[in-house]
Amino acid sequence: MSTKARILEVAAALVAESPDGDVSTRAVCEAAGVGAPALYRHFGDKEGLLSAVVDHGWDKYLATKRDRAPGTDPVQDLRDGWDTHVEFALHNPNLYRLMNSPAMRKPPAAALESHRILTADLQRAAEQGKLRLAPELAAQIIMSANVGVALMLVSRPATFTDESVSRRVRDSVHTMVFTPDVMAAPTATPDPSTLDPSTSEADTSDTSDTSGTSRTVATTEATTEADDSRLPATAARLNALLRQAPAPVLSPAEDALLTEWLNRLSNAPRS
Repeated sequence: MSTKARILEVAAALVAESPDGDVSTRAVCEAAGVGAPALYRHFGDKEGLLSAVVDHGWDKYLATKRDRAPGTDPVQDLRDGWDTHVEFALHNPNLYRLMNSPAMRKPPAAALESHRILTADLQRAAEQGKLRLAPELAAQIIMSANVGVALMLVSRPATFTDESVSRRVRDSVHTMVFTPDVMAAPTATPDPSTLDPSTSEADTSDTSDTSGTSRTVATTEATTEADDSRLPATAARLNALLRQAPAPVLSPAEDALLTEWLNRLSNAPRS
């Protein structure tokens, strides 16, 4: 192992073990068995060293994503991607906080690669007509929420104790970016064995009427939501499919104008 690799490995280990996620260059040099000049020669200063640790962290995070073959269902890939992101943060809390620290002067190339992978999955969803926003905007929304949840879980574990928080936020965000049919779940049918046998026929009839009314209202609301999402979803899909065209059929100016129109249709704020 080279001197540079040994210093980086030791620094990453010390960051992971540190109570507050911070390390000193002296501690790194002592643990790596090198002098300060060697550290400064390879990394410049402490910020350069921590930047290298961040790059190392992003490479570690992306290791499972780079070799992942896209599944047939991009929505499931996106759900799994969210969960994997949060799991990585929980297993590497100090490193994750450092990776997303505003003190970093510029985002690492690997962070931009992570965003491209997310956008590519959303692009596949748009091509299948499952997205109600442009992939670029949907990626910004999902990444912001995913990082926010992960940071809260690792930074305030005493407050964020409910294990379902991440899943609930994930599903709420996905409801915003995916079409209603993607997020629709079948209505559960009550188990007859759990019904109160003392319930009278009249009570049962009243309950049936109420349930029927509730189902009608829910169906009407779902239909309205589906109708409202049809135009933006169609615009997002057309935009995605045009990008996959083997040969351009429009001039650059026409393509730019059409893209702007489609983005407006798919990204327009909705009540």
